[in-house]
Amino acid sequence: MPTSVLVAYGTTNGSTAQIAEAVTEVLRKEGLAADLLPARSVVDVTAYGAVVVGSGLYAGRWHRDARRFVSRHSRQLAERPLWFFSSGPLDASASERDIPPVHGVRRAMTRLGARDHATFGGCLEEGAKGRIAQSIVRNGKGGDFRDFGAIEAWAARIADELLKEQAED
Repeated sequence: MPTSVLVAYGTTNGSTAQIAEAVTEVLRKEGLAADLLPARSVVDVTAYGAVVVGSGLYAGRWHRDARRFVSRHSRQLAERPLWFFSSGPLDASASERDIPPVHGVRRAMTRLGARDHATFGGCLEEGAKGRIAQSIVRNGKGGDFRDFGAIEAWAARIADELLKEQAED
């Protein structure tokens, strides 16, 4: 039976959810069972053999829902393969170089033994929620900087790793 993967995310305006959706689609295409859920709605992770957690970055921190998810399920997350991703830079920097995880995410990775972290460009467009987000867009600093080719390649590496481990069992 293929490894079942949970892809959980925290987002305010939905662009991180679209990244999580792309990750989930690649995992499924590669033959893994994968569920996509907002982090705030996850009650239990024990049914999953692996977990991917993603969040938008807000003032250098993960979304509250993602932080709470990691805290609430930390014991179970530490017992299974775990990956993190962040989305946020509103420029091309994430496509040009590897951006390390922010401090809080780095600490969680160490504590839980996460295998990898990737930072992807963010997306902030007209209609964004929040005063600061609206100001960023109004001042011409918004846009869509997500690189779905890079996102899909990262997800394919996760699938490859899980499938190799599954074949060894």
